[in-house]
Amino acid sequence: MKAERPQVLFVAPDRIGDCVIASGVIREIDRQVPGAAITVACGPPAAALFRSAPGVVRVIVLHKKKMAGHWIALWRQTFATRWAMVIDIRGSLLAWQLRAKVRKIYNRSYEGGRKVQTVSRMMGAATDLEPEIFLDDKARRDAEAVIAPQLASGAGPGPILALAPIANQPGKSWSPERWGELTARLMAEPRFEGWRFMPMGGPGDERFAAQTLEAAGPRGMDFVGRGDILASAAAMERATLFVGNDSGLMHVAAAVGRPTLGLFGPTEWWLYGAWGPHARTVASNPNQGQFAPIEDLDVDRVFQAVLDLYDAYPPVTEP
Repeated sequence: MKAERPQVLFVAPDRIGDCVIASGVIREIDRQVPGAAITVACGPPAAALFRSAPGVVRVIVLHKKKMAGHWIALWRQTFATRWAMVIDIRGSLLAWQLRAKVRKIYNRSYEGGRKVQTVSRMMGAATDLEPEIFLDDKARRDAEAVIAPQLASGAGPGPILALAPIANQPGKSWSPERWGELTARLMAEPRFEGWRFMPMGGPGDERFAAQTLEAAGPRGMDFVGRGDILASAAAMERATLFVGNDSGLMHVAAAVGRPTLGLFGPTEWWLYGAWGPHARTVASNPNQGQFAPIEDLDVDRVFQAVLDLYDAYPPVTEP
């Protein structure tokens, strides 16, 4: 009789960016529990990130409820299983209430360095757990269905600059007016001659991208509210560079290997900056441990940072 696969529960973060930061846990589970059948519990916006992840057999979507009702709902779906390992990035009480051979539960003692390193330390990993996006054919088809008609109708071929003029917290968002001005200046910059400008975001983010699209004119490509986060990742895979607010999309861009520039205001760029060798930040206050409103980040600084990113990672031209 074939032995049953060991069961592992991974309670992932709620937000997209935090889930990307913790995504290296998936590969580490297989190293520590070979052949594991993984159940992931996470917030609704991030659920698509795990649907094709290796070893994942189930994704439980945690819809927040009053009086911690979502934790009760999750317990009801997990208490009957004997888990080989329970991993809880959120450090909740749930992990202590389940039958588990091994528990990996977040607490502040694991903090230190970048957030990716915190997760790696919690897992007891031998090396830093690199974030990863697990793209599938559906995501690529969904992205193609949005991009192809826009290329055919006027945007035309050429390198793509993906832009994320949104963030889930108001204080983290550079103003739409500045995004429009930045786009107009890049349009006039010889380095970006023939480029396409593709703002990205989720449903309801259209108002943040309107001025970017207006400035881009016929060279604009709209990927705001056009698919789930995995479709956005597939669209980003087709871009040459990415520039965006401190957001989940910033982390996705870096994880798919795109040269990435993240804009930071009053948040900890030294902890939450995009991870990877091609990731950079430009902050309203570049001094670690100090903060300034994102409004202090002017267009001149961001424009120069984009040019620096281009010069470091220019598009590869076909011979």
